[in-house]
Amino acid sequence: MNESKEQKMKKHLLVLLFILTLSLTACSLKPQPTSVNEVVEPTSEQVVAPAKKQTVPVVIRKNGNEVSFAKDGVFVFISWLTDDAFQISFRPGGAYSTQTEVVGRSSFDRVDYELVEEENIVTMTSSKLKVVIDYNAMTVAYYNAQGELLLEQLAYDAANIGEFTFNHTNESGFYGLDSYGANETSERAMFVEDGGRVLAGQQGDAGAPFIWSKKFGLLFDSTSGDFKIDDTTINFDKHNKVDSTYYVIVGNPIEIMTRLYSITGTAPMFPKWAMGFTNSEWGMDQKELTDIITTYREKELPIDNYTLDFDWKAWGEDNYGEFRWNDQKFPDGSSGAFAKEMESLGLHLTGIFKPRILTETIQGEYARKQGYFYPNQKDYREYFSGEYANDIDFSNDTAGAWYFNNVKQAIDTGIAGYWNDEADELGDNIQHLNMQKALYLGQRGYNDVRVWSINRNFFLGAQRYAYGLWSGDIYSGFEAMAKQRETMLTAINLGQAKWGMDTGGFNGPDPTPENYTRWVQMSAFTPIFRVHSTENRQRQPWVFGETAEARSREVMNIRYQLTPYVYSYERRAYDTGLGLVTPIFYHQPDNSEFDNYIGGWYFGDHLVYYPVVEEGASTLEVTLPNGDWYHYQTGEKFEGGKHTLTADNKDWSDVNLFIKEGAILPKQPIMQYMDEYVVNDLSVEVFPSDKQTSFTVYDDDGKTYAYENRGYFKQTVTQQKDGDSITIILGQAEGEYQTNYKTYTFTVLGEAKQVTADGKAVDFKITQTPYGTASTFKIDAATPATITIKSK
Repeated sequence: MNESKEQKMKKHLLVLLFILTLSLTACSLKPQPTSVNEVVEPTSEQVVAPAKKQTVPVVIRKNGNEVSFAKDGVFVFISWLTDDAFQISFRPGGAYSTQTEVVGRSSFDRVDYELVEEENIVTMTSSKLKVVIDYNAMTVAYYNAQGELLLEQLAYDAANIGEFTFNHTNESGFYGLDSYGANETSERAMFVEDGGRVLAGQQGDAGAPFIWSKKFGLLFDSTSGDFKIDDTTINFDKHNKVDSTYYVIVGNPIEIMTRLYSITGTAPMFPKWAMGFTNSEWGMDQKELTDIITTYREKELPIDNYTLDFDWKAWGEDNYGEFRWNDQKFPDGSSGAFAKEMESLGLHLTGIFKPRILTETIQGEYARKQGYFYPNQKDYREYFSGEYANDIDFSNDTAGAWYFNNVKQAIDTGIAGYWNDEADELGDNIQHLNMQKALYLGQRGYNDVRVWSINRNFFLGAQRYAYGLWSGDIYSGFEAMAKQRETMLTAINLGQAKWGMDTGGFNGPDPTPENYTRWVQMSAFTPIFRVHSTENRQRQPWVFGETAEARSREVMNIRYQLTPYVYSYERRAYDTGLGLVTPIFYHQPDNSEFDNYIGGWYFGDHLVYYPVVEEGASTLEVTLPNGDWYHYQTGEKFEGGKHTLTADNKDWSDVNLFIKEGAILPKQPIMQYMDEYVVNDLSVEVFPSDKQTSFTVYDDDGKTYAYENRGYFKQTVTQQKDGDSITIILGQAEGEYQTNYKTYTFTVLGEAKQVTADGKAVDFKITQTPYGTASTFKIDAATPATITIKSK
């Protein structure tokens, strides 16, 4: 958040007052802000007296969430963000710069903490974190609520405030920092080994100035830098600011990632259609696309989105050809008629966007005159048209606004989302971020339709701009497919919850039918379910034969039936940052087997999935999390731990999705596209457990940002088994959206003798499921109720 001129003036006055304090050894100062970029008026809170035995005057003062002092010409601002997160800023000579794009929040609620000063030591303690500052030696130690030392910042060099060294006590490996580019090797799986550059990278990579363990996280507000990590120390250097700010977060993996998002910003919700299947293609015209969508519908293969490559644009033409329809290939594109025809078939159209424009054109001349091109970037011949081009400088807000203004005609004629490509080629960590930021902010100011995008790299902070990541121009084949597991999980560990890939592979030969089938099965259990290939290559299921088509249909149907489940996690990503897919160690941090495990992942909190990634595999080794699990297809029950499953190497029919005991799974009927028809009765399957579990049923209009202002429906469903009785509680409905759900049809595993709701008898029937005998009954939705199921 940018400061106002008045706030900046107050900041500068504050620095002058600090300098005056040092020179006069004064003992009172104008109060500092309670949080970054927020200036407050003076309060009557006590100023802590200067410590004894100081050779250089140090004035410690407390104001709200902040403690501040000056030492050796460096002004230090220490702020509580929450009871488990802490910020410390170092400003040499009072130098101060605005937050980078990494940080998305500037104010936090008041935190209750205790401050104690003894000699040169200041100790600040909240309910979850203790911070001990030796402001003479200028070391800072961080302890968790159990008193365990996690991290200690060593003394800094006032002449080089950009470098910090920490001692750490972590013994289980670090996560974060970097993911994988499309062609990188992946021996390290999810772990960060000895550090490296802070880079967004190219071709599907992701990066962040953030490393973390299962007990703490360390984030720097910087868009560059180097980490060095060994068994006992962490070093960070070469950031790009005159001042330095870092953040420490304590907790378990879920708490650390949730807090990371509260600092860097959560992700706006994608439109509901984005929960479905996307086919991207390069080499296409209006007739071919119409025939393809007709075939999808005839074959009852669900699809919601077709993403068009260069073909939809008048690329290479003058007069803003980069932004308008190609009338030769899509004669009804410019009028919007083609998009309306596709809409009538339940399909959305999205299109590719590049960061460059041709320079020897009207638009190029205008951009050059206005200074919109990337600094010091020479014109170059771009590969598609062979003409000279240059990249827009999206860090220039005016240039970004101009770019979006030219995109409006595409929006008005049916382009419903952005496939942003190749903004990763300049070595600028935030060029892709800034490109999508321009499109997101432009569209938010233009209409109320939700923004969708996929982009070819990710830097932490980009998630605030409706930002999806795909893993770049990967190769076909089982080896490349297998590598996508760690590519996805490391991106998620960096804060990118919305991830997808070119299922089937972009480069190389076409995948075999087996490879294609196994890849589609895997892709169905990732956040962005999408296929794509290079120019004039097809990735439709029927292209790979009857077996591949049948297996693809089956897993697509599973994905679409689970839409109410999937969509609720899209909302969770907005509320907390945690999305649909999470590594298993998030949920089982005390089980070291999962610390670097990439063989499977949680799909929501109630399912885990394990892909088959070896050609001709007849078995699959899996490690299930603790507890009991049901195989989604067969109903077979498994205990947590290692198992050898049978893999179908002939027809590839096995989808190794497991349901957790305690799961609450909302489902809808199979559809060919999102909201093909209205669902008034929502199916809810319950797998009772002695341990209380819950799930929040979620609904909204799926299209607009009304959900930001209570335009949603939420109702929490809780279950718990106690002996011969199962209790299901429907909580109070939240939000102002009028959901179409009128009833819930519960299918609860176990044979009931009696079912009551708030003490009144409920009709039920006994049914057989793959998981065993169950009891089925109907209850009004959106109404609080306590349901009791007696088995005796």
